[in-house]
Amino acid sequence: MKITVLAALSLLSSTCAFAPNANTGTSSRSIRSSSRSSSLYSTLDLGLGPAAPPQIQSQLPPLRTTEDIWTSINSIPVQGGSLRTCNFSTMVERVEVFLKSDGRPLNSDVELWQGPDNTPQKMQVYLEDGSMRPFRCVVETPGECNSISIRNTGELEFPLAAGVEAMYEPDGPAKILNSITPSRIVQGGAVYTTPFSPTVASVQMVLKTDGRPLNARIELLQGPNNNKQVMEVYSEDGDERPFYCILDTPGVGYVVRIVNTATVEFPLSAIIEPYMVDESIPMEEGAGMTWS
Repeated sequence: MKITVLAALSLLSSTCAFAPNANTGTSSRSIRSSSRSSSLYSTLDLGLGPAAPPQIQSQLPPLRTTEDIWTSINSIPVQGGSLRTCNFSTMVERVEVFLKSDGRPLNSDVELWQGPDNTPQKMQVYLEDGSMRPFRCVVETPGECNSISIRNTGELEFPLAAGVEAMYEPDGPAKILNSITPSRIVQGGAVYTTPFSPTVASVQMVLKTDGRPLNARIELLQGPNNNKQVMEVYSEDGDERPFYCILDTPGVGYVVRIVNTATVEFPLSAIIEPYMVDESIPMEEGAGMTWS
């Protein structure tokens, strides 16, 4: 049975190294792409028929595993209890944020700052194993005076590594994924879960609203109430700044749980799709992404 794979659409053209309150350069550099011969990569099929339209295929960059990305980006250590910030040019429409550890638990606050005392988007991140399942998300940065802050809320014994890459495409992965994939409404206070096949090596997710604030809790579980990754997300405007992330799912038995922590007046739209598929793993008939 063939599983469709949606590309991350993250053609990254420059790296933003962290520096406390310092502007970073915008010089472009080449990004090493992963080999298509890997069994993790399957034929791109965006669910629009036997193949994606040419205009969509032309926008698709090579799929990249999070492990491959870490070999090419500039990262810095963030010690427990410390804060690092990254400023960038107004030409940057969005940035991709990466967090990992050496295998220890990871606790961090990631915030988008826009001017003084304005935080239009923020995330609280917990990873049980920051090496096996690193954090990877895209933050929309419209307007001016944007910067990313990363605070390691763990103890001194639990440092983490952080990296940020700028994205200059006119349309981000959240917008493109939302335009080609039907979404599921999650009402305020509601909980939705979806299991997926062991062949799915990673999944991508978009949460957005119609312009109202977005408040949600995303959990990646492996077994009953066994949280491997938890993200508590807030966005001032869920349409202008949707939440897009990629979750690595090594092993079997994973379930994604979405909790709309807002009140009933603030529904959100959720999209969860496979990002990479390991075709070397036999798949049972009827297995796949299933809402429950």
